[in-house]
Amino acid sequence: MSEENVVEVGRITHFFTKISVAVIELSALLTVGDTILVKGPNTDFEQVIQSMQIEHENIEKAEAGQSIGLKVEQRVREGDTVYKKL
Repeated sequence: MSEENVVEVGRITHFFTKISVAVIELSALLTVGDTILVKGPNTDFEQVIQSMQIEHENIEKAEAGQSIGLKVEQRVREGDTVYKKL
């Protein structure tokens, strides 16, 4: 990983291929507009969060311990780590 300031915010627990939505189990606060990095053995990209959902309801922020649905720009895999740029 580069010298950028990043903090781990969660892990991918599921990926819905057809709709390109990842389920993330959060370990820290995440809000719409944050820039995240997704890293794993076959995954490495960054994107800005446009929207998040819990139980099909749009939310602006989610906290540690919650599982969120997030539309992702690339394929992710279970076990990939999600980081937030500071």
